Amino acid sequence: MDCFKEDVVVSRNNLLGNILYVLCWMFLVVFGLYGLLMLQVLIVSFNVGTVLMTLLSVGAAVLLFFVKDNFKVEFEYAFTNGSLDFAKVMHGAKRKELGSMNVANVSACGHVAHDSFRKFLAMKDVKRRNWFLNRDGNLFYFYYVKENQKNMIVIEPSEEMVEMIRRYVPAGVYQG
Repeated sequence: MDCFKEDVVVSRNNLLGNILYVLCWMFLVVFGLYGLLMLQVLIVSFNVGTVLMTLLSVGAAVLLFFVKDNFKVEFEYAFTNGSLDFAKVMHGAKRKELGSMNVANVSACGHVAHDSFRKFLAMKDVKRRNWFLNRDGNLFYFYYVKENQKNMIVIEPSEEMVEMIRRYVPAGVYQG
């Protein structure tokens, strides 16, 4: 029988993200319209200042178009028979695969509140990936070494997923 669990983590307090998302859309429209108006001015009187202002306003609108979805983010974790997959979902539409790992290959794992987390965090040259949204959530870490690079992943799984993970990690790896 397969052991499968999927968790989707959403921000519990995303007021700032929602405000920034709306502001991005507002400035995107303003810069886009200003760029179109500057194109009309550019047709009538061609000079370097007008070209520069047109490029800056259109560039700002394009940049805001690509940045706006980063304010509405969810993380998705899928655990299947010892394999854990991570994904970042932006605005409910764009999905970016962050990685996959076999939990049997980790050197240590446990809750962030445990003392072992601070020990691994204090190590030199640890590449840390924070794939969580709520700092006050049930944060869980994985520490592993891959290709002589020390890595740490911090996620926010449900207690049910933590119990599944504990069944698949080798003895002595789970730090509490």
